[in-house]
Amino acid sequence: MGGKKVIAICQSGGEFETDKDGSLSYRGGDAHAMEIEEHMKYKNFKVEVAEMFNCNLGNISIKYFLPGNKKTLITISNEKDLKRMIKFHGNSDTADIYVLTEEVAAADVSNMPASRSSHTTLSESGVLVDAPLSVVEDDVDNTTQPADLLDASFVILDDTAHVDDCIDLPTEMPLPLCVGFNDEKHIRAAQQWQNTITGVGQRFNSVHEFREALRKYAIAHQFAFKYKKNDSHRVTVKCKADGCPWRIHASRLSTTQLICIKKMNATHTCEGAAVTTGHQATRSWVASIIKEKLKVYPNYKPKDIVNDIKQEYGIQLNYFQAWRGKEIAKEQLQGSYKEAYSQLPLFCEKIMETNPGSLATFTTKDDSSFHRLFVSFHASLYGFQQGCRPLLFLDSVFLKSKYQGTLLAATAADGDDGFFPIAFAVVDVETDDNWHWFLLQLKSALSTAQSITFVADRGKGIKESITDIFCDVDVQHGYCIRYLSEQLITDLTGQFSHEVKRLMVEDFYAAAFAPRPEGFQRCVESIKNISLEAYNWVMQSEPVHWANAFFQGARYNHLTANFGELFYSWASDAHELPITQMVDAIRGKIMELIHTRRTDSNQWLTRLTPSMEEKLEKESLKVRSLQVLILAGNRFEVRGESIEVVDIDHWDCSCKGWQLTGLPCCHAIAVISCLGRNPYDYCSRYFTADGYRLTYSESIHPVPNAERPMQKDSSQSAVTVTPPPTRRPPGRPTTKRFGSQDVIKRQLQCSRCKGAGHNKSTCKEFC
Repeated sequence: MGGKKVIAICQSGGEFETDKDGSLSYRGGDAHAMEIEEHMKYKNFKVEVAEMFNCNLGNISIKYFLPGNKKTLITISNEKDLKRMIKFHGNSDTADIYVLTEEVAAADVSNMPASRSSHTTLSESGVLVDAPLSVVEDDVDNTTQPADLLDASFVILDDTAHVDDCIDLPTEMPLPLCVGFNDEKHIRAAQQWQNTITGVGQRFNSVHEFREALRKYAIAHQFAFKYKKNDSHRVTVKCKADGCPWRIHASRLSTTQLICIKKMNATHTCEGAAVTTGHQATRSWVASIIKEKLKVYPNYKPKDIVNDIKQEYGIQLNYFQAWRGKEIAKEQLQGSYKEAYSQLPLFCEKIMETNPGSLATFTTKDDSSFHRLFVSFHASLYGFQQGCRPLLFLDSVFLKSKYQGTLLAATAADGDDGFFPIAFAVVDVETDDNWHWFLLQLKSALSTAQSITFVADRGKGIKESITDIFCDVDVQHGYCIRYLSEQLITDLTGQFSHEVKRLMVEDFYAAAFAPRPEGFQRCVESIKNISLEAYNWVMQSEPVHWANAFFQGARYNHLTANFGELFYSWASDAHELPITQMVDAIRGKIMELIHTRRTDSNQWLTRLTPSMEEKLEKESLKVRSLQVLILAGNRFEVRGESIEVVDIDHWDCSCKGWQLTGLPCCHAIAVISCLGRNPYDYCSRYFTADGYRLTYSESIHPVPNAERPMQKDSSQSAVTVTPPPTRRPPGRPTTKRFGSQDVIKRQLQCSRCKGAGHNKSTCKEFC
């Protein structure tokens, strides 16, 4: 940046709002400006920000947006993050920074831990009352859900009550503090709704508006109601308590859509607000309450929602209510999951329009339901072909989304041994057929004749698909030793302790990494001494596909398929988003990764990448103890702890280190030094800094939202895509209720008199 300063507009105290295009906007709060120099220290930066807003240094989190990206907040948490932020805004005079704080309760709230939520409201003095919850539908229809479907209670705490049940909300939520005590009883949040219903003659714009007002009124006055009539033009409601005369009737004014209260008896005889039979709460009401928090805290858990609603409104929800409310709020914030599937045709077109050379395609089943989606960006394909080793890792991760599914991915290793995403697919389920389809699309996207080595599981149809699809190129399939070792332990029938199993796995890994057959044999003999069954399993598992001593391809000592763990974590973090937004979130992560690594590599002054420079230096330190003898031509004998033969022309050493890693081993470096040559000239081109920069030389461009009408002349635009068949995600509570007729109680039987209905301790027969 050449010493250029950036003016940071620091903002705090406001809230993030989600716009229609999915981007975030910051509303309200205070703003201050400060200069950030290129060499400013993170600690000094954070201290100045904390002083600016008079905040506790340990309770602030600092975030910013990448230029041109208002959908993903980036956290500044260390020196490197701050430098990257300055570099990202190198072409701008200003940068927007958001300071999120965790407030602490007032000092007189002595019983509230400082680590508790920054958004907690205590209830007013009172008593504990348990009551069933009546549940109604949110939409305008004639149906209601059974009142006994969900159970709930509400708690009213006194001024001395402990708040150990308060939830731990995120420290980064920019929400106002709502905890405090007065000489008077503090006001519950719901009391603001006491006058949403005023009486006969009050008018509402729609039935839905009337129902919402009625629901808030019941919550504020702490009673439950039930519908006698409930349709699009009239609503009649009575108090749920038996014998209570409270009731209300509203109907549509003729020739209008207005709903007017025609009759109302506002008297309760059910012992007032202290003795109630429940609260009226629906999933849409819960959604409206939590939506703002969910914007900033997308991992807001149902159990935390339950605790928060209890503290703020005195209403005890159950887990299922909170879960349903969160689902509605998520859909309101993120958009419809169903609509996201319908946008897939246009979304794929836009990916290929904005990123020429990319491949984005999908398929549906016969009933038009989603089947699978493949995405590979041009920047990834170009980077792989220009700068990465011809080595691809295949793996998958389960998606715990509303419609579940599995993410299949192909990743590569860059010149610094960092993972580099090449392509990914979202499929309904992991099957042989879906793997075959994924590899077909991958072959089409790569369109290359170079030899490729795959590291993947040996099952799931991958083995056959690799052979069939890449039959026209030199291809090798290296089995993932992590999967193999797990399968080894699973298949063992004998009883082995945890420690014995661990030793077998260690020997198995050692056998896989052994560079020569004799080393491999020593390791498997160790397994044989523990278990003949395990030894036979290892020898029958095709070592030619996983052991360094026999494998014919070039894996550069990478023997496991789960190389791109960070990539799979990106997918897991975004799995709750609608499918198009999930893909775009992954695209944004790849875009940021490419930009960051390109920027960092431009500062390198070494010939090799940092990690490879370090490895070469370590090998060079071993050279001093070696003796080099000329055999014939360009073949040399190198003596040290062992005697090795180096063929300088073929980049070959009998220790196999040079061939396995792509970097000269210590024996090769000794020969190269004797010849007066440069070891860098004998390193794989994939490890050079220039090769690394080629990997990250292309950029990924943003993809606009799919909001314009479908193109009629497009081949995919006419395709209808619907969500896959819904399956209940793991962990959701069951809604099945058993009536009293389904419960069979075991009858007590006395062991003394053999009579029924009592036991030995209460038997009167022998008294």
